[in-house]
Amino acid sequence: MVSLDEVREVAGRIAANIERVIQGKPEVIRLSIAVLLAEGHLLIEDVPGVGKTKLAKALARSIDCSVRRIQFTPDLLPSDVTGVSVYNQETRDFEFKPGAV
Repeated sequence: MVSLDEVREVAGRIAANIERVIQGKPEVIRLSIAVLLAEGHLLIEDVPGVGKTKLAKALARSIDCSVRRIQFTPDLLPSDVTGVSVYNQETRDFEFKPGAV
């Protein structure tokens, strides 16, 4: 089992790595790491140009993961994000076409 001190150390290293890229937003960074450790979901909302995508990329790089960005528009469908099964007439079977996630 992982000790609380080990979690605190890893979280501190992740925060320090992100703070090299994102400055002046320690609370946002702290909450992002808390969501990560809780295995939750993070919806980043703010005005344009404040570093939302940069935060996501920095967090992903800090833990050796990838990140994908979705630009929401009024006509966006759930299947655009998750994917959809499409019937293939040649094989007479459904094929899954993945979405952005």
